[in-house]
Amino acid sequence: MALKSIQYRTQGTCSALINVVVDGDIIYDVEFIGGCSGNLQGIRELVKGMHIDDVISKLKGIKCGSKQTSCPDQLAMCLMELKNKLSQEALK
Repeated sequence: MALKSIQYRTQGTCSALINVVVDGDIIYDVEFIGGCSGNLQGIRELVKGMHIDDVISKLKGIKCGSKQTSCPDQLAMCLMELKNKLSQEALK
């Protein structure tokens, strides 16, 4: 198992940080720092074992109230950054 991780500082949400660990293109674990504990624990459990692209397509663009983003949207942004990072590493 070749686990890779990223720490992503969120913008515009109650959570401050997202830690994501992947095995290839499958999400191994997600941890939100701050935010709505119950909801974010639920998201964590739901996305474990999912393909990165599937999570991005489901969560990207979700808004929280009048905010332009949300914790799920920020997770999608984090995964897009991680995917880009993995692509760059593959080119080396």
